[in-house]
Amino acid sequence: MARSKELVPGIGRLSRSQVYSRRGLYKGHKKFEKPAAQEPAPYVEKTVGGAKNGEKRLVPTAKAPRYYPAEDVRQPKKSRKSPKSAVLRSSITPGTVLILLAGRFRGKRVVFLKQLDSGLLLVTGPYKVNGVPLRRVNQAYVIATSTKLDISTVKVDEKINDAYFVKASTKAAASAEEEFFEEGKPKAKEAFPESKSADQKAVDKAVIEAVKKSENLAKYLKASWGLSKGQFPHQLVF
Repeated sequence: MARSKELVPGIGRLSRSQVYSRRGLYKGHKKFEKPAAQEPAPYVEKTVGGAKNGEKRLVPTAKAPRYYPAEDVRQPKKSRKSPKSAVLRSSITPGTVLILLAGRFRGKRVVFLKQLDSGLLLVTGPYKVNGVPLRRVNQAYVIATSTKLDISTVKVDEKINDAYFVKASTKAAASAEEEFFEEGKPKAKEAFPESKSADQKAVDKAVIEAVKKSENLAKYLKASWGLSKGQFPHQLVF
């Protein structure tokens, strides 16, 4: 007979804690430790009759199988396919102003610089104009506008690649005691590397010069983008 009768299907008369108390699960169960079984010796010494047999011989306790499988280990299927970076959309060219649709800076307008080996897009705000630093974005989450900048004078250093954006692993607390006392405290912020700050300024300097050539372009980049009621992105012209 069930300890908790159902009042209606799915709802019992007793709560979960009441059922737990009645079942007595808090008492725990008795544990019986079985004695560890002794492993048999791989070889057994046996006496062998005959003057020329050496009198004693080591005989394996477990006989080897008579038949062996044709293939001992299943080999994984070799694939000749190699990962390739995504093909860049025709509407995205160096200098194109993009609208970010996801992430921390969604709704911001950025300038496209180049495509990285992973297929991600390298963009910048510039940081001094709208606060968007050098970062990687997926082209699936951007809208390409018809506004383009002449960034032929902008030279992006070769070191700014996918490995450039990988975060360094931080070591955890040395002991459980330190971790317990650090739980309530906010984590200390790491200082932004001076080398990356210098790279940001070097890239933005040339981009800002290109922005100044067009009137009101700085205000256009600074303004955030969004949809109003009744607006649909597929009906808009960017």
